[in-house]
Amino acid sequence: LLLRLERAHSGFRMLRGKVLLGRLRPLGAAARPFACPVEPRRQFRTGEPRQLDRFKGFGKEMAEFRKKVKEALPGSDWNPRGISQDLPPDRADVVIVGGGIVGWSIAFWLKMTESHRNALQVVVVERDLQYTKASTVLSVGGIRQQFSLPENIKLSQFSAEFLRTINDYLAIFNEPPIDIQYNPSGYLFLASENEATVLEENVQIQRAEGAQVSLLSPTQLKKKFPWLNTDGVALASYGLENEGWFDPWSLLNALRRKAMSMGVIQNLGEVTSFNRDYNEMVTPDGEIVTLSRIMYTNVKMPDSLQHSRIECCLVVNAAGAWSGRVAEMAGIGTGPPDSLASFKLPVEPKKRYVYVWHCPDGPGLETPMLIDTTGAYFRREGIGGNYLGSLSPPEEEEPDIQDLEVDHEFFQEKVWPKLAHRVPAFESLKVKSAWAGYYDYNTFDQNPVIGLHPLVNNLYFATGFSGHGLQHSLAVGKCVAELILDGEYKTIDLERFSFERVIRGEKILERNIV
Repeated sequence: LLLRLERAHSGFRMLRGKVLLGRLRPLGAAARPFACPVEPRRQFRTGEPRQLDRFKGFGKEMAEFRKKVKEALPGSDWNPRGISQDLPPDRADVVIVGGGIVGWSIAFWLKMTESHRNALQVVVVERDLQYTKASTVLSVGGIRQQFSLPENIKLSQFSAEFLRTINDYLAIFNEPPIDIQYNPSGYLFLASENEATVLEENVQIQRAEGAQVSLLSPTQLKKKFPWLNTDGVALASYGLENEGWFDPWSLLNALRRKAMSMGVIQNLGEVTSFNRDYNEMVTPDGEIVTLSRIMYTNVKMPDSLQHSRIECCLVVNAAGAWSGRVAEMAGIGTGPPDSLASFKLPVEPKKRYVYVWHCPDGPGLETPMLIDTTGAYFRREGIGGNYLGSLSPPEEEEPDIQDLEVDHEFFQEKVWPKLAHRVPAFESLKVKSAWAGYYDYNTFDQNPVIGLHPLVNNLYFATGFSGHGLQHSLAVGKCVAELILDGEYKTIDLERFSFERVIRGEKILERNIV
């Protein structure tokens, strides 16, 4: 093996020698213009000086070098970024369960803020690297500041600034710039007479946090968006900046590639259980409380009965819609009734449909992400007269979550009539495609659960976003990394979203849920 590696290095040096010799020959000819009587002298040329590109051919040379090293190593699956599609490492500092946008954001920020390079060994475990059922890539890609909770507004503001300067964070040397196809067309919320007061209060909170949001009367609304039917609309709020939509897959892929280039290990597998260490304490009321700590994470390999065990310092549950199941693996919610250990993580999957339709006479390029008084929403999709949108069903009509089949009658009976009433041009449209995805729905108060569990003292949560995970992921990743490394939030205080509010029964109300 060492002999083959030496030969590979020798081949690389010979390759570099040939390249350098080829570059030196013209210089040698210029230095000896009279070496041959019949050789014509090189003519003196004037004009702009040619810039010396010191990196010209470097990428090609490195590709050739990697090819030679790959051939010299045993096997043929060598990859310089540490992607593990087979066995995970025996030990890791941080194991992140779930390779969606939230999990990769946490991994990225952990590596960005570690004390020195390779100080942390971070492993992201994901069971589906094709992301066929992932909430991230099946979302509509929206980002907005129009929330009622200051924390949610700040999370969106941080993410919007990150997206604006994304190449400063996620660019990789010698690779093309990142383009997430961001459309800054804003959000437009419509309110009926009964909802107008709440909408106005929300806008005051948003403005207090620095968000640029305008209030529009029905007359102003009709003037700005003449394609809109304002019947039943008493007031509207329109985001003037930091709102719109982007391509979720492009962002996920950029985060993943950057994190792996910084040393994060991606493992294809499914977490099936944890091995924990236990300790008991007695409260002042005499109640015996069992504290635990995760020592090992057990991962099932794909298409195999083989399991691997990762010794870990801490675990982050970023499993999205399935994070409730992961929490149960750590004993959360499995204790005796009325005990602290009996409180479950209140996150479960909810299926949501998205429909894409074509309407050549539709609103056009100036279309924002519109949220109707009925809860129906839509936005422009591209520039070819296509639109996408949907409606969240009432609780009593929640669809079956066993699969991602689309109910096309739901669009015909529930969504289309509302859209056609608000936008008369939509009375004539043709549905082109549709898909379904999962919300990681927090049944307690529809807000995320973020932070350390009080009884499993090395298990962190970042889940339960109820449809807002994509737009808040970049900020949440940084906040969770701060909590892990510094023991406190620094960028945005998210203490209100801790698991302890579930135990206390203190719900947090977000009035702008779509």
